[in-house]
Amino acid sequence: MNVYAPILVLGALGAGFAIFSVVMATLIGPKRYNRAKLEAYECGIEPTPLPAGGGRFPIKYYLTAMLFIVFDIEVVFLYPWAVTFDSLGIFGLVEMLLFVLTVFVAYAYVWRRGGLEWD
Repeated sequence: MNVYAPILVLGALGAGFAIFSVVMATLIGPKRYNRAKLEAYECGIEPTPLPAGGGRFPIKYYLTAMLFIVFDIEVVFLYPWAVTFDSLGIFGLVEMLLFVLTVFVAYAYVWRRGGLEWD
């Protein structure tokens, strides 16, 4: 348990500082509320009312999110491979090339279908 004590102390200090900052900001900070401050912020554009059932997102939003996940997973697999590259030898190199090629095929497919063009 002595090995984890500095990590726990650092986590407790970080959490304590965060809680202290939020509490002090609410107690000491200025309280000048007006109608503009209470509205949702949308980059200076007036928010449009949503339909009763909620708004629908375009499918390209989900395609972009899935593409991000694919490349995020690729990066997660590249880190341990880079660490153990010397011990894997030619087998590890060939396997990673096949993996990157598979991800590139998915990227090319999305690019060809127009999933990267945001209208």
